[in-house]
Amino acid sequence: MHGSTISEVWHQVIGTQPTAPLALVLVTGVLTLLVVAYGPVWRVARNAITIAHEGGHALVALLSGRRLTGIRLHSDTSGVTVSVGKPTGPGMVFTGLAGYIAPSLLGLGAAAMVTANRLTALLWLTLVLLLAMLIMIRNAYGVLTVVVTGVVLFVISWFTSPTVQAAAAYLITWFLLLGGLRPIFELQTKRSRRQAPSSDADQLHRLTGVPGIVWVVVFFLVAAGCLVVGGYWLVPELPSIAAGFGAAG
Repeated sequence: MHGSTISEVWHQVIGTQPTAPLALVLVTGVLTLLVVAYGPVWRVARNAITIAHEGGHALVALLSGRRLTGIRLHSDTSGVTVSVGKPTGPGMVFTGLAGYIAPSLLGLGAAAMVTANRLTALLWLTLVLLLAMLIMIRNAYGVLTVVVTGVVLFVISWFTSPTVQAAAAYLITWFLLLGGLRPIFELQTKRSRRQAPSSDADQLHRLTGVPGIVWVVVFFLVAAGCLVVGGYWLVPELPSIAAGFGAAG
């Protein structure tokens, strides 16, 4: 978009882009799976999932009438969102529930947008959400993480070709869908070793009396459901591709 007028940029953002080739969709999916599966890369990439996680807490806290006081993102990819309000009740429950399912739900929304060929709109909406979150960040590492993520997205959406932008949109979508699952397994691993007594699942247990493992299962079912539905939207040909491989075997 470099050199475009404001009017041209706006029409590009609200308009649709050509349907991405199936090869691009599949390649970005495989690349994302490798990122999520490979530990050293995942430890860096997981910061983006933490941003979505804490953003989910923050948004639901605001929607439930709580006063948001700040968000902190840490270098170990953990985070904390602090809000003020009634310490019990539905508002606290929904706020606690939102974190682990937020990346997957965002991924499902992103899948709907790219399926509708709103690729540029997805990139710019992501930028707007990052800017909104930046206002509430209260530590230097959190500011650095959000700013770097935002700058990378801006450079891609403003200076690169439509093909690169399409690849970025699909990478974001796949990463939210696939990356939303791994932290849930990591959560239960820590819980089984008694290393996460204040996890979202355990806080929900204290708020509701429902065992923490039940909440972990809820997180998983939502994330897995979003991956199945979002994956089908992204690659509706996948069942026929799988059937073809099965027949060949």
